[in-house]
Amino acid sequence: MADFTQLLRPKKFDELVGQEHLTAQGAPLRTLCEKFVLGHSFFYGPAGTGKTSIARIIAKTMDLPFYEFNATSLKIDQLRKIFEQYKNALQKPLIFIDEVHRLAKNQQEVLLPVMENNSVLIIGASTENPFFSLTSAIRSRSMLFELKHISNSALEELVQKACSLAEISLDKQTKEYLVASSGGDARAMLKLLEFASNLDTTINIDVLKSLRPNALAAGSSEAGVHYDLISALIKSVRGSDGDAAIYYLARLIEGGESADFIARRLVILASEDIGNANPQALTLTTSCLTSVSKIGFPEARIILAQAVIYLCGSPKSNAAYLAINKALDSVRAGNILDIPPSLQANNAKGYLYPHDFGGYVKQEYLTKPLKFVELKDIGYEQKMKDWLQSLEII
Repeated sequence: MADFTQLLRPKKFDELVGQEHLTAQGAPLRTLCEKFVLGHSFFYGPAGTGKTSIARIIAKTMDLPFYEFNATSLKIDQLRKIFEQYKNALQKPLIFIDEVHRLAKNQQEVLLPVMENNSVLIIGASTENPFFSLTSAIRSRSMLFELKHISNSALEELVQKACSLAEISLDKQTKEYLVASSGGDARAMLKLLEFASNLDTTINIDVLKSLRPNALAAGSSEAGVHYDLISALIKSVRGSDGDAAIYYLARLIEGGESADFIARRLVILASEDIGNANPQALTLTTSCLTSVSKIGFPEARIILAQAVIYLCGSPKSNAAYLAINKALDSVRAGNILDIPPSLQANNAKGYLYPHDFGGYVKQEYLTKPLKFVELKDIGYEQKMKDWLQSLEII
């Protein structure tokens, strides 16, 4: 049984597939390594994009002893033994910690002294941006490098190498599915090829689909992906692009995001980005939130899709969002006005009841003129604006 992930693991920068912004000749990371001056570094990016491989290449390029750990099982005593071993050594070791975002605070504190005196080189890796999980003291002593999904052309290059190595035969359609369904994850692609090759050296697309029925996608619970996907959904709805919005909704659902979370964001969006241009949007999304909480997946996907499409097709206004923010800024800046006596709870003398005057009567509501609300010429807001203008209020 050929282990393609080990057989094809790169030994030097030129053998690494993808991540050219880090590993190409002249790239900053590679140059620092080749000059033996690379400092403590943390790599983050999707699974199977080469983080561990790069750490091993760095150790080989800089000729450093390599120690590999996973933060989920790392013991402080393990680190202290290595620190003591190399305390007065001429050569410092490279300590690589995978899943570095899982390091406890006390584990991070153990790293600080050796990072400060540079007696070891610390390299960390994570599928999440470690900026949010590492202490400021760790961050100030290190550099952050982001890895990207590996391109399909780079994955195809890997497939070709694996097929030549193990004398595997793939037709064009099968190869395309192998690459496209791997979601930029080289390890996942090679593992699928490995399992399929154990069945037959001539592999067809039906075999691959029996082993991987659906394309891989990053789960939305991964912090970076979570925020990127929900951001993309909101911005697509705000931009009235229904196809894009439905696509990102599907990504969120397939990635394991809860229906309640998605629905809550849609309720906020209905007020923030649509508002009174279509007041019904808030009613519909609130109904969506109630419905999905009672029903759940898989049927909740239909309710969410209806809400998303409705929001995309609604006129957009952020007048309510802007108005409350302006008012809050004014209050926080110390603009505290006396309430007119006629509006006070225990002193209604002088108050004019609008319904006694056909629905509107001019009177003082603020002791000083303030302007926060700017209605837009769109949707129902246009009608509101017309009515207020007819009363000479605005």
